[in-house]
Amino acid sequence: MHQLNQTRAWANNICHTAVGFSPTRLPVVAGTIPRGLRGSLYRNGPARLERAGQPVAHWFDGDGAILGIHFSNQGATGVYRYVQTEGLEAEAKAGKFLFWGYGMIPGDSWIERFTKPVKNAANTSVIALPDRLLALWEGGAPHALTLDSLDTIGIDFLGGLKGRGYSAHPKRDQLTSEIFNFGVSPGQDATLHLYRSDLTGTIQQQAAISLSGIPLIHDYVLAGKYLVFCIPPVRLNGLPVLARLKSYSDALEWRPEIGTEILVIDRDSLSVVSRAQAEPWYQWHFANGCELVDGSLSIALVRFENFQTNQNLKEVASGQIQTPARGTLWHLRLDPRSAKILEMAEVVSRGCEFPTINYQEAGQPWRYTYLAVRHRDKAEDDQELFGAIARFDHQTGKFTETTQGIHLYPSEPIYAPDADCPDRGWILTVVYDGDRDTSEVWIYDPDHLEASPVCRLGLPEVIPLGFHGTWKPGSSGM
Repeated sequence: MHQLNQTRAWANNICHTAVGFSPTRLPVVAGTIPRGLRGSLYRNGPARLERAGQPVAHWFDGDGAILGIHFSNQGATGVYRYVQTEGLEAEAKAGKFLFWGYGMIPGDSWIERFTKPVKNAANTSVIALPDRLLALWEGGAPHALTLDSLDTIGIDFLGGLKGRGYSAHPKRDQLTSEIFNFGVSPGQDATLHLYRSDLTGTIQQQAAISLSGIPLIHDYVLAGKYLVFCIPPVRLNGLPVLARLKSYSDALEWRPEIGTEILVIDRDSLSVVSRAQAEPWYQWHFANGCELVDGSLSIALVRFENFQTNQNLKEVASGQIQTPARGTLWHLRLDPRSAKILEMAEVVSRGCEFPTINYQEAGQPWRYTYLAVRHRDKAEDDQELFGAIARFDHQTGKFTETTQGIHLYPSEPIYAPDADCPDRGWILTVVYDGDRDTSEVWIYDPDHLEASPVCRLGLPEVIPLGFHGTWKPGSSGM
């Protein structure tokens, strides 16, 4: 057991309760906004981790807030708004936490435990549709917001959810404009619901697949003609949840003897192609997948050796990390006809997470994976958060990272294609400066990550570190 660590620079960010701000012109702190950067960056994450002095039980329980950065010929404008969920509004009125969450148990009485529902925190990711933004959360339907001012419109069932969940990791094929996603319904054995939507987000096709037990599935990968799930050996012990004795998070059990199940789905029919067991590991996130010339599938993911990562993320919310949990980037190759792994190897040994790509290459062959990584000077410090961003070249094996100070904490790197030159793009990240207690938007040239950012934009307030974002392209005439 680690001794309780001293307060880290990132803790002030995590413990900051966001206020939010209306559309505001952002000052250029250094450099110049690239001429071809036209469109909008959206990011989602928990922005309130306490209420009336009571902390949330897990980082995943914080109320979601969306940061929007709009780039046009006139410069950059920022807006930051909480998603106005029913749960947030009720708890704001009551002045205390009221509902179940991923790690939360509601109220002080057994009556409250049995009568209060789960709060949809809308705090994990976003997807930008032509006419609205969706704030995503694992266990329920998305919330729709306006694209410009981020006003909350309300729950969006996408024409077919019927109360089922819609994961925070939809995959959009840029070649067909199709959007794929999933949700999991609990039961004695859970059901995996698959969705295929058109470019407006409207569900066009659904399928249901039976699972073994109630697993935790956070992400999956689009790989050419297939959807691939690596279902880790984490299962929910439902009895203490039904008895209202444990939260969902605390009732999740690591069961390595089950192994990881590989489930391959045909993307056109949404039917099972193959399923097989593999060695145990856990992953939150995939980078990408594709079909190779020989018909096998190439997949990149951040792999953890066990489920200690859940406890680690619970401790992040307190500002004090005691449980080590290190994920690294792995590559696997599998046969889709049998779901058997043909090769699996670690390709980046540095602790990392939030793998992303040029989103235009989703499901297709890709060269670069972008990552949030531990700062090189704190690579072995399991009580630190990610202090740099990096690019891994799958073709050459080259690893390139940013070289800024040790008290700078970036968010997930997001690729933004250049509107004037489609063969190039930019990497955007929101950076918290622990020395100055400020947040900024940093823009990098991905071919020169080791250099200073080409532009830094000031933000009106500290943005609590969050999870996932997206880029919605504009035009060169914006």
